[in-house]
Amino acid sequence: MTYSFACYGHENITAKHKTTLEFTKSNELSLKGDCIIGIKADFSIKEIKRFIESLGNNKKITITIETSDYNGVGYNNEDSNKIRNNANNNKIINHKNNNAAIERNKPEDNIAEKKIVERVNAEVNPGFNSGMEMVIRKSGFIDERTFAIKANKSACDLSRELIKNIGSNKQKIIVSLG
Repeated sequence: MTYSFACYGHENITAKHKTTLEFTKSNELSLKGDCIIGIKADFSIKEIKRFIESLGNNKKITITIETSDYNGVGYNNEDSNKIRNNANNNKIINHKNNNAAIERNKPEDNIAEKKIVERVNAEVNPGFNSGMEMVIRKSGFIDERTFAIKANKSACDLSRELIKNIGSNKQKIIVSLG
C-alpha cells in the first residue's frame, strides 16, 4: 500500500535543519521553522495509520517528495495533468543521488515542465499520532509528532533546486509514502 498527500511551498522555507524535516497543516510559516518544507498539508491521520498497519513488521519506508516547475512560474492542475498525460515526450535531464529532474515538453505549446524528485529512506514510527504535523528525523527520537526515524536525509540535505522552487513559487508538493 502507498499513501500520498499534497502540501505547498512558502517563501519562508529555508530547509536548513540538520536533523529533521517536517510537513505541517498550518497555513503560515516563520523563518524559525527551518525544518518545514511544506505547509497546508492535507494528510489524514486515519489514512496514515492504515498505511502504517499495512506495513506489518516491515517498518522501512521511502518518502518521495516531488514538485514541478512549469516554465519557472508554477502551473495550474489542469495544465499539469495535460503535461503528465503526454508521456511520450519525457527526457531525464539530471540524475544524481537518487534525485531526478525530468523535463517534459508539450509540443503544441512548446512549454517545458521540470519535475524535481527527492527520496528519503526512513523507519516508520508505529506510534505516530499527530493530525497537524508530520516530522521525519535522522535520530531515533520518538514522540507523537514523529512519523519516521533514522532517515537518511533531513531538510538541509534536500536538493537546493527543490527548496528554491517550492519557496519561490509556492509550488504544490506531492508526498508519497511507500
